[in-house]
Amino acid sequence: MSTDYRTRLDEAKSLPDIFELVKSLVLKSMGKSRGGLMLGMANLGNHPQGFFGGFFTTGTNVIVLNKIPLQRIKETRPELYKPYVFHVLLHEYIHSLGYLDEADVKSKVFAITREALGEEHLAAQIAANANEFIKHLAYPDVTWKPEDEGLELVQGFDRSSVSYIA
Repeated sequence: MSTDYRTRLDEAKSLPDIFELVKSLVLKSMGKSRGGLMLGMANLGNHPQGFFGGFFTTGTNVIVLNKIPLQRIKETRPELYKPYVFHVLLHEYIHSLGYLDEADVKSKVFAITREALGEEHLAAQIAANANEFIKHLAYPDVTWKPEDEGLELVQGFDRSSVSYIA
């Protein structure tokens, strides 16, 4: 079964493709789902010690990804892009389901990722210890926070919640 999920992640062409995989895995493993989410991309700055990849604010329907790590990955290790995005979307999606305890969410993310993709997969390695990947996710020795985050919404993010026919 893990090969199917690996293949789906490898063949994903967009953030919505990766998110559909995340939702499918969470439904299978936790029996929970949620529709109507949006994805915002923003410049949340660079934090080499206190890494900040994304967030979900309780009571909203927006997951926000930090664009800076995505940019850094493309410069250092492009093969980390999909596993990293998968990891952050899975983490924030579980928060969106009402799980707020950070340690509990990290544990769930690791278990789901290991089960679906295998322990040696990059996404599982990130879930096991994201600190090992910081040098590929954050610019070293530089901390900054932008004046304007410039939130951009990703079109067609949560496909399964579309209730109209185009």
